[in-house]
Amino acid sequence: MKYGIALFPSKRIQDFANSYRKRYDSHYALIPPHLTLKEPFEADDQKIKEIVKELRKIAAETDVIPLKVTKFSSFYPTSNVIYLKVEPNETLERLHERLHSGILADKSEYVFVPHITIGRDLPNAEYADVYGQLRMQNVHFEETVDRFHLLYQLENGSWTVYETFLVGGKEQE
Repeated sequence: MKYGIALFPSKRIQDFANSYRKRYDSHYALIPPHLTLKEPFEADDQKIKEIVKELRKIAAETDVIPLKVTKFSSFYPTSNVIYLKVEPNETLERLHERLHSGILADKSEYVFVPHITIGRDLPNAEYADVYGQLRMQNVHFEETVDRFHLLYQLENGSWTVYETFLVGGKEQE
């Protein structure tokens, strides 16, 4: 089965992101606005039990995660993805590192750029027009997130939560 690890921002940020995603993101119906902490990976039932145990340990040792969204940005020319830039911070970077070491070690395809995707798979002309307008807008959200999620992919391509991990020394629900 295919799994991934992400955190979901507040409803306020999700609503803001969705106001663009519903028009510009081909994955709009597959997953809510999120910040990917670990790209999709395959794991069987036994492996996922080990991973869940490790994620509980990581969560217990992780502080609440500050999120500061500051602007629209893009991965152009690599891809026509438009996103909300999340400013890197030590807690987020450390969490990302831990989610890519030990039993979770892998060869990450990309450098970690914290972001919330709002547009993808746009034709070049539409991308240029949309990004040209969005990058002029002021964006500013600040909050803390107290959990991250292990997700799994359903047959229809959508993602759903397998387990939630509270950070900051909070008791697991």
